Amino acid sequence: MGPVTTDTPKGDTPKDAPPPPTSGRTTKELLLEAARRNMRQYGMLIALGLIVVLFQIWTDGVLLKPNNVTNLVLQNSYILVLAIGMMIVIIAGHIDLSVGSLAAFVSAACAVMMVEHDIPWVLALVLALIIGAAAGAWQGFWIAYLGIPSFIVTLAGMLLFRGGTQILLGSRSLGPFPEGFQKISTGYLPEVGPTTNYHNLTLLLGLALLAFALLQEFRDRRRQQAYDLEVLPRNLFVAKCVALAAAVLAFTMTLASYRGVPVVLLLLAALLIGFGYVMRNAVVGRHVYALGGNQAAAKLSGVKDKRVTFLVFVNMGVLAALAGVVYAARLNAGVPQAGINFELEAIAAAFIGGASMSGGVGTVFGAIIGGLVLGVLNNGMSLVGIGTDYQQVIKGLVLLAAVGFDVWNKRRVGA
Repeated sequence: MGPVTTDTPKGDTPKDAPPPPTSGRTTKELLLEAARRNMRQYGMLIALGLIVVLFQIWTDGVLLKPNNVTNLVLQNSYILVLAIGMMIVIIAGHIDLSVGSLAAFVSAACAVMMVEHDIPWVLALVLALIIGAAAGAWQGFWIAYLGIPSFIVTLAGMLLFRGGTQILLGSRSLGPFPEGFQKISTGYLPEVGPTTNYHNLTLLLGLALLAFALLQEFRDRRRQQAYDLEVLPRNLFVAKCVALAAAVLAFTMTLASYRGVPVVLLLLAALLIGFGYVMRNAVVGRHVYALGGNQAAAKLSGVKDKRVTFLVFVNMGVLAALAGVVYAARLNAGVPQAGINFELEAIAAAFIGGASMSGGVGTVFGAIIGGLVLGVLNNGMSLVGIGTDYQQVIKGLVLLAAVGFDVWNKRRVGA
């Protein structure tokens, strides 16, 4: 009689058995794998940093001077507002060519209401947003419920709203606007507290933002670990947090050493946080991603595709109206040339920021990064004296490279 064996059944593990061995990969290999996996997410952020460093050296330090950084925010605020809405439209699998013309139409309507009819600027602002929502609902109805492609509907909208702008203004500029309206785009937070070399309220807001951002990073990591999802290796996560803290503190000190936080930057921060939360955590945000990723599967899963598409374009209309208000407030006038090429800038910002042509991919934060890449390129090339003709060539190449990277990355992951 042979010895009695105590083989463990296949698939079972004894309680006193040692933990299963790792794959044998070194920490360096794990870091490289994590970097490759997150390249699509952080690649353009790294590119933005490199562009900033390049122009900071090329302009002999002028690019990151406090007054130029503030000017960079003010100059690109309306494009960033449009980029947020355009990113959501593209994630849903559509496109909107009318946003520049709609922004111009709303800015002209604001000018007519405040200058010719003496409507209080607060009421004019509310009416402007309602006009944007109505325009978005008009286009969303044709796209969502009648099934006309968004390219055709918004192309028609571009012509319609551009013509409406010409009807309202003709060839004249209409202004000036009330001081309160102007401060939407050119105002700053007031000075509070003791007199120092820095703007005290800006410092407090910067510290609060840093605490919120780091807390969110730790919460996201803990949530991913709770669901056994892959997370960044500890060293890479610490490096990410350190880089985030350094960027927030540097930006805060730069603004605080000039005139403080512009009002429009608070508006952008509210949009970024609000829409970022909706797209990441709210049901409607997940439905937008599902609709853009696979419309047929989304419908079978219970997503009300028509309503979601309709709401996406209503939202885009409101944000286009808000961009038109910010632009009019910055110019202090309604002008018939407003909004020209705004739609192209917004679309480019979305694709540079990580949107996919096929839909279902992209983040609100990525739209902001893409808009900042274009803004820094515009500002930096102007500071070094590059002509507008060459600027267009360079921006076109950047857009082509961003989309090409997206296609290459998809093929690499698929392989």
